[in-house]
Amino acid sequence: MDNERNQRRFESVYSRKVRAGKRRTYFFDVRKTKGDDYYLTLTESTRKFNGEGYERHKIFLYKEDFNRFVASLEEVVDYVKTELMPDYDYDEYTRRHEEFERQKALEESGGGGGTQEEEDSTTATDNGEVESEDDMSW
Repeated sequence: MDNERNQRRFESVYSRKVRAGKRRTYFFDVRKTKGDDYYLTLTESTRKFNGEGYERHKIFLYKEDFNRFVASLEEVVDYVKTELMPDYDYDEYTRRHEEFERQKALEESGGGGGTQEEEDSTTATDNGEVESEDDMSW
């Protein structure tokens, strides 16, 4: 009963996963409170250098802070892009990620064995257990 209650407590209503390189993934989850309210959790999951598990950092963002948070994030990102590093190619990593996803899809459709990326795609749950990211709602 307690396990079921905890699972509902952490259940995501809506999720987005953003892979950022080989070791880092961001998770954006909308979660529901007991009082039928909603909040966001922003999670950075980084594979440890020794390959034994993941380190996670979370931010909880509540509806009353959404507008100020998004406005400030856009402001500082724009500052870096226009003032500090205007000549940097910010789309480079998007192109690399798209190429990686195309290659991964080709390998998977070929029926070959799993890739190292697939073997490494585990993360710690809220209770410390390790699961495959593919099995998680986020």
